[in-house]
Amino acid sequence: MIPQRIERPHDKYEKLLAAARGMGVMPTAVVHPCDPVSLESALAAAESNLIAPVLVGPEAKIRATADKAGCDIAGLPLVDAAHSHDAAARAVALVREGSVQALMKGSLHTDELMGAVVARDTGIRTARRISHCFVMDIPGYDQALIITDAAVNIAPSLEEKVDIVQNAIDLARALQFDEVRVAILSAMETVNPKVGSTIEAAALCKMADRGQITGAVLDGPLALDNAINEEAARIKGIHSPVAGRANVLVVPDLEAGNMLAKSLSFLAGADAAGIVLGARVPIILTSRADSLLTRLASCAVAVLLAEARRKDAAKAII
Repeated sequence: MIPQRIERPHDKYEKLLAAARGMGVMPTAVVHPCDPVSLESALAAAESNLIAPVLVGPEAKIRATADKAGCDIAGLPLVDAAHSHDAAARAVALVREGSVQALMKGSLHTDELMGAVVARDTGIRTARRISHCFVMDIPGYDQALIITDAAVNIAPSLEEKVDIVQNAIDLARALQFDEVRVAILSAMETVNPKVGSTIEAAALCKMADRGQITGAVLDGPLALDNAINEEAARIKGIHSPVAGRANVLVVPDLEAGNMLAKSLSFLAGADAAGIVLGARVPIILTSRADSLLTRLASCAVAVLLAEARRKDAAKAII
């Protein structure tokens, strides 16, 4: 028997949506929206005053999808593309020319979209490593929880983890976390030379002490229990601003992150809004298995991130 999800209030996502709706709609290229879920998601985000969709993909397929799903796309701009790879390239070109401020994945594989994003001469990379964050709404946990990286970087090096951590911190600040508390996870909370992730965790924390990572308080290595449960941290004798109260979890590698996020989703009834960071614009990743609210939350996260970047750019000019 497939476990049934329990209906519950989603107060954390509702707060994100309320904050994002005050920022104004964000022009967003929706890449290859050729199935009902991705097209309906884009329209729902538009109706929620989050994004202004620009549909990018094979025109005939998009219109056939709209007819089948009963969606009215008459008023939306549509950029024709030959196929999914071409749609990704054309969407990235819209970013480069300043026509859109975000990308939203439709019915193409993530690798196809990211291939266009990271293309050497035509992509939209920055000096930062590109990474992925889940913003989790978990029953029983009193705050939104960011998990990184569970979708892009397979086995990141210490150097790459610096960017992964900084991307997550910048996201948490954009989402208006009161205090950003980052737990660098491992299987244990002590440094063990035989477990590389514990050494990297200690190095990342020292780098934060030296100002190489900014905007948050870090602790690690921490095991999952003493990162998010204050009683577990107390029993282990761990005293820090992060232990038991983390709101950002940095995992050792993609396998650990993917299993953690999916365990929370399918065993604990959590929802996971997805966003890719480190490119010139936010990249909204949704899954066909996501609820509509989760898909809207992913858009809200992108809106808040884009607004925070605009404010930072304005400060730099001043």
